[in-house]
Amino acid sequence: MSFISKSPAILVLEDGTVFKGKSLGEIGIATGEICFNTGMTGYQEIYTDPSYFGQIIINTSSHIGNYGTINSEQESNNLQINGVIINEYSVVYSRYNATSSLEDYFLKNKTVAICGVDTRKLVKYVRDKGAMNAIISSENLDINLLKQKLKKVPSMINLELSSRVTTKKEYMYGDESAKYKVAVLDLGCKKSILNNFTNRNVVCKVFPAKTSFNKMNKWKPNGFFISNGPGDPASMDYAVETIKKILEINKPLFGICLGHQLMARACDISTFKLHNGHRGINHPVKNLETGKSEITSQNHGFSVDYNEVDKSKNIKLTHVNLNDNSVEGTKIIGKKAFSVQYHPESAPGPNDSRYLFDNFIRFF
Repeated sequence: MSFISKSPAILVLEDGTVFKGKSLGEIGIATGEICFNTGMTGYQEIYTDPSYFGQIIINTSSHIGNYGTINSEQESNNLQINGVIINEYSVVYSRYNATSSLEDYFLKNKTVAICGVDTRKLVKYVRDKGAMNAIISSENLDINLLKQKLKKVPSMINLELSSRVTTKKEYMYGDESAKYKVAVLDLGCKKSILNNFTNRNVVCKVFPAKTSFNKMNKWKPNGFFISNGPGDPASMDYAVETIKKILEINKPLFGICLGHQLMARACDISTFKLHNGHRGINHPVKNLETGKSEITSQNHGFSVDYNEVDKSKNIKLTHVNLNDNSVEGTKIIGKKAFSVQYHPESAPGPNDSRYLFDNFIRFF
């Protein structure tokens, strides 16, 4: 299908701002919090990352779809996003081993998208105004009707979503004869994280989000991992209680993204919603213990309170964001426990931070 033959579509923001474009993928209506990812590649990994569950993604790169899709780049079994906003959709894709075009991929997964939008203008607007809900429609172009539908979309604040993306039942991942065992609390875990463990002679047992500490510990793992995932950490007391019990026995504990925020909350450190979040593959982070800087992959809309970490006697700041000085990593004093806000597994993104998986395994 050529670009000019596509039917009209419309994007309406929570504050009433309207952008017009062309439909892409499923004809329908999509709602969710609008956010932008600045990565120039990796759109399929982004769309299948459970941390984006229920959100509408703006791809800031000008051309999207030009290398198609491939099964090996899935970070979960399904698309997790509600909708996609693109500047120019590439009808032709060139990667020799791609299995389908991006539009066919959207159609297969019943995903609503809009293209032909000035994403540079849109991102600058969202960056200035802050995170907000939005609605995409290629089914009905009545702006007043769409505004009414948009009012019913819940805010991301206090929204618990991990229980909607977690595995329904526990499962093994990796070679069961591996040297080490890691119990994974799946709050929306990416496959690339699990692969980073299995590449280091680790077998993972992945547990649903609300699994009790006793059930996880009964497997007798060498360490525990708290995964990434969507939603507000302030709404997840069940996970905080599990983490507190892990800390009591002082076994190795590692958290990424949402897991990082929940580990902070287990130490009575507050979290808060960022103005527009950090999402991209070029965020600079400084490791305060080594003095080295890393280019990191990030995807989060909430953050840990810097001042509370700075004053705490239980938790120490280890990594800081060089753009806005926000908390990017901590370790818990007197425990074999640490966490980072960013994604050391990348996918997409640079590999600067994969040493963190090695650091975790050295605790075993």
